Amino acid sequence: MDIHNPQYVTGHNLLQEKSVLITAAAGAGIGFSAATRAVEEGCRGIVISDIHEGRLSASVEKLRETTGLEAVYGQLCNVTDESAVRSLIDFAEAQLGGVDILINNAGLGTSKALIDMDDEEWNKVIDVTLNGTMRMTRYMMTVMKARGEGVIVNNASVLGWRAQKEQAHYAAAKAGVMALTRCAALEAAEFGVRINAVSPSLAVHSMLKKSAPEDLLAELEAREAYGRGAEVWEVANVMIFLASDYSSYLTGETIACSSQRA
Repeated sequence: MDIHNPQYVTGHNLLQEKSVLITAAAGAGIGFSAATRAVEEGCRGIVISDIHEGRLSASVEKLRETTGLEAVYGQLCNVTDESAVRSLIDFAEAQLGGVDILINNAGLGTSKALIDMDDEEWNKVIDVTLNGTMRMTRYMMTVMKARGEGVIVNNASVLGWRAQKEQAHYAAAKAGVMALTRCAALEAAEFGVRINAVSPSLAVHSMLKKSAPEDLLAELEAREAYGRGAEVWEVANVMIFLASDYSSYLTGETIACSSQRA
């Protein structure tokens, strides 16, 4: 494969007969790509969530139409709300007859120098990105514990390891996701549940291209070893690997999906 111009990889039934729940999966980003890949890899049913009703409905229909899978469901969820988190997981459990795989994709990022940041902006990013992942993981662990099996995959970021200006809140949240993954994985191992994370660097999608200044995007891509950002499906592929039985002896790990230079 040409690393500078990768071609979409066909499915190999890595998630055959598995059921999947993915947060923040409506739109053009990593979440929807992970949902698409999960279906292409043979999952028997999937629930996607988001906070935008119109976008969620459109994404459910698109996923059904493009993949041919009828067992695609959508449920609104704000991961900062504990009752909404429980309702989402309960809904997915009922629709799918049990959730085999949870992918925590919900996160929020803004750019602001720490010296100019107020508590409200700091707390909002932390609450969605770190606390939201914790809420989903905590309740899903309880449900999976009763069955004695399951897989959770969290979306972290290379900013959990590396410094970047105006990203103190987001970096702190993602570093927290990595630590949460490690600690929760040790607890979950006792009842047969694996928890890992993927750590993307720069994943380029249509929404990013519209919102990011062209010069900034070019600068970020120039930092990557391949001279480009990852395609969202390349990140989704790593999530699918972590969700599959191919990673059966892997837990508490964060895999970097990055070609960034040091």
